[in-house]
Amino acid sequence: MAKQKIVLAYSGGLDTSIILKWLKETYDAEIIAFTADIGQKEELDGLEEKALATGASKVYIDDLREEFASDFIFPMFQAGALYEGQYLLGTSIARPLIAKRMVEIARAEGATAIAHGATGKGNDQVRFELNAAAIAPEIDVIAPWRLPAFREAFPGRAEMIAYAEKHGIPVTASAAKSYSMDRNLLHISYESGVLEDPWFDASTPENKDMYLLSVSPEDAPDQAEYLELEFEQGNCVALNGVTMNPLSIMDKLNELGGKHGIGRVDMVEDRFVGMKSRGVYETPGGTILFTAHRKMESITMDREVMNLRDSLITRYSTLVYNGFWFAPERLALQALVTESQKNVTGTVRVKLYKGNIIAAGVKSPVSLYNPNIATMEADPTEAYDQGDATGFIRLNALRLKVSAGVDQSK
Repeated sequence: MAKQKIVLAYSGGLDTSIILKWLKETYDAEIIAFTADIGQKEELDGLEEKALATGASKVYIDDLREEFASDFIFPMFQAGALYEGQYLLGTSIARPLIAKRMVEIARAEGATAIAHGATGKGNDQVRFELNAAAIAPEIDVIAPWRLPAFREAFPGRAEMIAYAEKHGIPVTASAAKSYSMDRNLLHISYESGVLEDPWFDASTPENKDMYLLSVSPEDAPDQAEYLELEFEQGNCVALNGVTMNPLSIMDKLNELGGKHGIGRVDMVEDRFVGMKSRGVYETPGGTILFTAHRKMESITMDREVMNLRDSLITRYSTLVYNGFWFAPERLALQALVTESQKNVTGTVRVKLYKGNIIAAGVKSPVSLYNPNIATMEADPTEAYDQGDATGFIRLNALRLKVSAGVDQSK
């Protein structure tokens, strides 16, 4: 009888290395390790060798960066998604892509389950499993950190290191860093350890080595740098006149944003599972793209269409954050977003300077801004008669006057 196959989301760190071996022993299963290359850079070095040495029967390391940029990051930015007013959803938006590829591999390999190393206190467990359920309800999910037997075997890091040494698992058993880190094409997130204290100042010179994508604003160049972003239907298609695909645009914006100290966020956010957590984020390229996209919309998007889309930003962002990327309601919202972006075309010019993105011009062949109408001088088009405002104001004031009369009679 063939062994059960399990596809494991594998990072090569201590947790997933232990989980790989534990799953193989506990379930007497064949473990297929999967790593999504979504922009982790050097973190991917040596992963295949590690996974095979730990007991994986097969290893997938798939370059998903282009798909990540074009099918996940860009549609989300068209929606203007921003969680709790600050977070550009860098970790959240990567999870549905990972889940999608995991179930594709599971189906191709005849696996009956997928597994992950997310803890029972975090958001990622929810994101992986909800997204997997939406596209592959027939595949089971194994979450070791939620299993009593696993937690009893590994109550702490010391027990995990001892297990690794006993089984010859090739992990570095050094002291833990004072924080954890998760990196992809859109951002790097830092949390836990010293960052669990919300009074801890992560912006001091003593902590500058934590940041990998950006310099501090104080250390950024004293000379500002101009950047032009060209948009077509809400998507950035060129930088400084050079046409690029979404992946190349993200890489270049990260380089420029990091150079000028742009995109650092330090916030306490609400996790889906009910607790608050503190996170520090570097999103240099995403911050530029988000800001420029909003500028582009300002002259190309109808006011009421913008109001409608904006009223849904909180809903859309929460769906992404909570793991509902493949849910029917997110897909329905995306259809509205796509329609709203059909005229978001033109060029935005910004100035990058010491952590700031300064507006420096915007133009569009389908601009709704008409200087002849907006001018404070005589309107040569006669499209707007200032006298019409009298009746407009009188009608809008009617209910206010009625309400004030009632209040005064009390």
